[in-house]
Amino acid sequence: HRFAYVFAFVLGLAFLLLLLTFRSIVIPLKAIVLNLLSVGSAYGILVWIFQDGHLQGLLGFHSNGAVVSWLPLFLFTVLFGLSMDYHVFILSRVKELVDQGVPTEEAVERGIRTTASTVTSAAMVMVAVFAIFATLSTLDIKQMGVGLAVAVLLDATVIRGVLLPAAMKLLGDWNWYLPRWLEWLPRLNVEPELREEKPQPAVSAA
Repeated sequence: HRFAYVFAFVLGLAFLLLLLTFRSIVIPLKAIVLNLLSVGSAYGILVWIFQDGHLQGLLGFHSNGAVVSWLPLFLFTVLFGLSMDYHVFILSRVKELVDQGVPTEEAVERGIRTTASTVTSAAMVMVAVFAIFATLSTLDIKQMGVGLAVAVLLDATVIRGVLLPAAMKLLGDWNWYLPRWLEWLPRLNVEPELREEKPQPAVSAA
């Protein structure tokens, strides 16, 4: 009965943090839609496998016709956190290029290209770790492992690798739209700015 409160808190906090970080109202809305799409895909796969009883022989389990009750909320919070990590990492590179005067379309292309290897490597490690849980005999843990492994794989490939750059290219400069009545909001820096060090005067040996 508290499921909706957790959803509202996580989504609201993510929206606020992205709004302050990127000073855009479009970026957090798009991030929430993409993350919900990723979570919804994971829910659908869990229902298809464990509730409807597909792939029982391959995964080595006998379906009881249900998904364990604690898993949907657990999967939502964990996957949303991981997804936001990827999202902020990619968008930070894109925003840096835009702030340097690079057009949005080119910034998206260069940002995806420079972050793709890091995101893919991290995702593969997590998929491999979660897949280990899918090999265990306990049905609850097996459902968790399959759900997280499939969700991270979809999120790092289809969601972040295809849908995110496609949406940003379609929106163009609207990605950075911030209403005037929100311009008073403070800026939240993801990475600290490096201060330019002044050269030290050379000391001649006597």
